[in-house]
Amino acid sequence: MRITLTVNGVQRTVEITPDMRLIDLLRERLGLTSVKEGCSEGECGACTVLMDGKAVTSCTVMAFQAEGSDILTVEGLGDGKTLDPLQQAFIDHDAVQCGFCTPGMLMAAKGLLLRTPAPTEEEIRVGLSGNLCRCTGYLPILRAVSETAKRGSDDAR
Repeated sequence: MRITLTVNGVQRTVEITPDMRLIDLLRERLGLTSVKEGCSEGECGACTVLMDGKAVTSCTVMAFQAEGSDILTVEGLGDGKTLDPLQQAFIDHDAVQCGFCTPGMLMAAKGLLLRTPAPTEEEIRVGLSGNLCRCTGYLPILRAVSETAKRGSDDAR
């Protein structure tokens, strides 16, 4: 079967099988390796992408469900020359360690900031609660998301 979707701003028409998951389409067909498979059950968040602006675990979404959708992965953040402010904040706050969870964390945080531009610490914690990290202890990640939100608010003034 054939589906059309927009991935990182580029409309794509791809051939899929009925049992193909979105993660497999993104990684295997489109070469977007930032999307990591950690648990295959939607529990770890490593495969989080934005689908129509909402964070989803791509290992639990069938590829056919993305028909007509707008998908954003880490490869679509920034402009290719400059990092997205959230990516830069993760670097500035040492919110990346081994890096396995980082793409999913970034996408969950991006989804949160799109729907809640000035989240409280509790809203950040809830927004990232579906993403597991074994290395950072979460505090650097919380600081990075909080700083990005604050800078966004400052820029809007």
